[in-house]
Amino acid sequence: MSSESAPHLVSGPEAGRGERPEGPEPYLRGVVWPGSRRVPYPRAAPRDRLRLPGDTWQMASIPVGVRLELIGDASELGIEYRTETDQLGYRGDGAGTTFAAWHRGSLLGEDRAVVGPGTARVPLGGDDQRTIVYLPEGMRPVVLDVRGVGGDIAPAPAQHRWIVYGDSVAEGWTASAPALAWPAVAGRDRGLDVVNLGYAGAARGEIASAEQIAALDADLITVSHGTNCWTRTPHSVALFRAGVGAFLDVLRDEHGTTPMQVVSPVVRPGAEETPNRLGATLAQLRDAMELEVAYRMEDDEHLHLLRGSELIGPEHLADGIHPSDEGHARMAAAIGAQARTIIG
Repeated sequence: MSSESAPHLVSGPEAGRGERPEGPEPYLRGVVWPGSRRVPYPRAAPRDRLRLPGDTWQMASIPVGVRLELIGDASELGIEYRTETDQLGYRGDGAGTTFAAWHRGSLLGEDRAVVGPGTARVPLGGDDQRTIVYLPEGMRPVVLDVRGVGGDIAPAPAQHRWIVYGDSVAEGWTASAPALAWPAVAGRDRGLDVVNLGYAGAARGEIASAEQIAALDADLITVSHGTNCWTRTPHSVALFRAGVGAFLDVLRDEHGTTPMQVVSPVVRPGAEETPNRLGATLAQLRDAMELEVAYRMEDDEHLHLLRGSELIGPEHLADGIHPSDEGHARMAAAIGAQARTIIG
């Protein structure tokens, strides 16, 4: 289902808008399934949600990585929206409380969101280079309308679709803003249309998730889970390796030659040498994932590996588990460089 010539739009017929307002739809990126009033930008297939663990669907209901991308000569963008909550939980403001406009790799400006209906105005680049507007995702917004101020706007051109599956690290914990999560940084820097399927506290390589991803068009698929197989739902080494293999089998069944990138778990000092209930340390689970991928790479030239323990060190963790902004930036640089090389 991959394409070597044309990138995929995330807002095409495959996605459908469901009950989302029609006006903003051409500008939306990072969403591939139809929405509803309760979950306007789902990050898992709504029709298949009953096969998912409850914690996965709960996190999939938060619009992580959903954004607006546009070009044009307007000086500002007006955004009509509605948010559902200001209860941001563990991530605090890092979960997203503003509409933040980025252009040419820098933050142009941002406007703090309010609870309920509101209107935001953010500056635009005013040229043919895309402006990316990240949403206050932790407040669970829906964009009702967008309009250019002082000029015209148009949807940004399509880019290659990059699907990133993972846990809280992929979701962006504990970056200080949605735009600073490693998938967002790497997608922005490398010109890739990232779809963030990071599920904090979940993402244990469930086959239902693999099947949902396999059904999507993609130019690159990244798999980056494992830490929750040490603690939230303990896995043995054998169980984890078998699960990784099964997850990749499902993806490869539908994506025969689509490039796939596996990123093993990053360092977690409290877990590296501590056995879980089934006797596996995180270091052992990491080794199992890397061994399984290396074994498959012998016969699969489209499969690639990055060793998570080499991406960041303990000094790049904000809380002993999740990367700081510097940690996310380092991950984005390494993962994004390989991703861009793989896609070509």
